[in-house]
Amino acid sequence: MSATTPEPANRDRGVKRHPAVVELLGDGVFDETAIDAKLLCERIGAFIAGNEFPLVARGQATFAWLGVADRDELVRWIHAGVDRVAFERVGRTRLWLLSLAVQDGGRFEYKLSIGRNGEENWVIDPLNDATAEDPFGPNSVCRTFGYKRPAWSLPQDKPAGHLETLRVQSDTFGEVREESVYVPAGYEPDLRYPLLIVHDGNDFVDYASLVTCLDNLIESGDIPPLVAALVQTKDRMEEYPRGRRHARYVVLELLPALETGYSITTKERERVLLGASLGAVASLSTAFRFPGVFGGLFLASGSFVLDERVLEGRRHPVFVRVAKLVKALRRAPTLPAMRAYVSAGELEGLASENRALADFLDERGVDVRFDLAWDGHHWHNWRDRLRDGLMWVLGS
Repeated sequence: MSATTPEPANRDRGVKRHPAVVELLGDGVFDETAIDAKLLCERIGAFIAGNEFPLVARGQATFAWLGVADRDELVRWIHAGVDRVAFERVGRTRLWLLSLAVQDGGRFEYKLSIGRNGEENWVIDPLNDATAEDPFGPNSVCRTFGYKRPAWSLPQDKPAGHLETLRVQSDTFGEVREESVYVPAGYEPDLRYPLLIVHDGNDFVDYASLVTCLDNLIESGDIPPLVAALVQTKDRMEEYPRGRRHARYVVLELLPALETGYSITTKERERVLLGASLGAVASLSTAFRFPGVFGGLFLASGSFVLDERVLEGRRHPVFVRVAKLVKALRRAPTLPAMRAYVSAGELEGLASENRALADFLDERGVDVRFDLAWDGHHWHNWRDRLRDGLMWVLGS
């Protein structure tokens, strides 16, 4: 490595150095031979200690890593694949920097790939305290300029609902299933409550703060008090795309058990199916196979395939099954009258498919709202959409 280091690597040559980097390295070509080694070490230490990372400014984010390695990369899961961007080492120091052009008001999740001696190790960014969990573990989070986590997704001193266990005898699957049920604060058996069925519901609780969000949205009056059934299958990759059996379970077994155990509405427009990714596919499939049962759909980042040419790059059986569902929908002369909220992240590679789905539903008479966020295929993306989506489908 030469004694001079170019501007930190970036995808857009219009990205300028962050002011903190300018203070450390100057605004031109950095020459470490012009600085006393001890002084340079002290300046880097002060740079790391005196800033929060990533450094965020309008339209850009600058990442730093301190260590010894053969290479250092930022790894993101975007555009239906793994995106890698290399850091630049600052001279012969232990400091590595990377600047990215980003969109304001968004977020994405990432890890660092550290390469040493021919081996690769993915790690959480040690300089970034912001993390997000998913079923595969934690990721680091970059929040771009202007992004704020919604206040209604944070714990507040509000009346709290609680979760109960509901045992459902399923002849469809030949087993007893245990589902969780959210019961709102102040639940009164003499009233009739809207029903929300949430696919991957326990994951929504664990990774998307579902209970906290429902508590806060109900207390603020954004949505009415409701009962939520949290469906959690053992094999979503198999069950959700094969929608026929799952739909029978939801409508013919789960729903009667809920009607027996809880005071829920019989009004179609106050019964909503919610799901993300394959859960969105299961939600749409259930509403389609049993028209007139549900009046609302909340479809987040659905793994839909409307353009069969997409299958050329997605030959996984899951996408083939989803494409068959869409074909069946296209053959249907009409769809049930309902409201649908469709959302996607620009970074996840599903934006065009979900926009096409929203257009298709709109053409079939469904009252649709479509939202696009600068985010990826992540639980916090789906969490951030909960308020707008639930208000839309519930008409509140």
